[in-house]
Amino acid sequence: MKLIKAEVLGYCMGVRRAVEMAYREADRVAAGPGDSRRVYTMGPLIHNPQVLEDLRRRGVAVLDEDALPGDLQDAVVIIRAHGITPTLEAELVMRGACLIDATCPKVKASQMKARALSEAGYRIFLAGERRHGEVIGIQGFAPGCIIVANREEAEAAAEKLFRGFGRSRDGDAPDSPKTALIAQTTLSPEEYQAIGEGIAKFFPQGEIVNTICKATRDRQDALKRLCAEVDAVIIAGGRESANTRRLLAIAQAQGRPAWLVESAADISGGLAGEIAAYPRVGLSAGASTPDGVIEAIEGALL
Repeated sequence: MKLIKAEVLGYCMGVRRAVEMAYREADRVAAGPGDSRRVYTMGPLIHNPQVLEDLRRRGVAVLDEDALPGDLQDAVVIIRAHGITPTLEAELVMRGACLIDATCPKVKASQMKARALSEAGYRIFLAGERRHGEVIGIQGFAPGCIIVANREEAEAAAEKLFRGFGRSRDGDAPDSPKTALIAQTTLSPEEYQAIGEGIAKFFPQGEIVNTICKATRDRQDALKRLCAEVDAVIIAGGRESANTRRLLAIAQAQGRPAWLVESAADISGGLAGEIAAYPRVGLSAGASTPDGVIEAIEGALL
């Protein structure tokens, strides 16, 4: 079996930055004998189980928004790479937390764009997964935005908004509000285009803002090129990672047998036999997958 790695895979800039910030803070507190401050991340720092477990062993706990400690005085709280809402940030400060903002700069830009559009009077469509941390965070900067996951949802929501506005003065058509579409940064360009087309059926003049992260596109494009060279594909990464799941879907859409593998331990038994049946196997990895995990999976495949 020949193993071929994607040209671009693994940690993106935003994830690497967040992880380095968290480890730096954990190491700083551990090195200071007189510093007993608690260290938390607000929600999972990134969607990778190995990183989260390692941080836990280093004393970094994960806060649940629905069960915040009453007193966070002198506690260090690291804002996750996906960002949080302004309301939650204010709540943490009120409880005495010292915040370290590890929000991905690309996500931060989306948050600021959503706020600017909202303040300018736009009705905002937000393309992404309703329960994803990034989407929840962006929604907090644009209250009332309409979350859509696919073209069908987008078209139905756009029609409902269109029908909900009053008739124009000549009685011929509803008055159209200003609309804008922004995306979860890990969406694929194809998904985003389809969602935009669904909304444009009712709001053809709506603004479409390209908030898809280039790192996401680079990994997706590299995977498509890889699929042309191999017979099957392994995607390394956490099952909770949206961008990792999208890589899996892309490989499957390219007609390649594909598996999502979280760690080298997953390469065993029946799966190892399935993979070995293919002469050329590709290896890609989500943007929240550490280098060490990729290397361990690579070693288990060879």
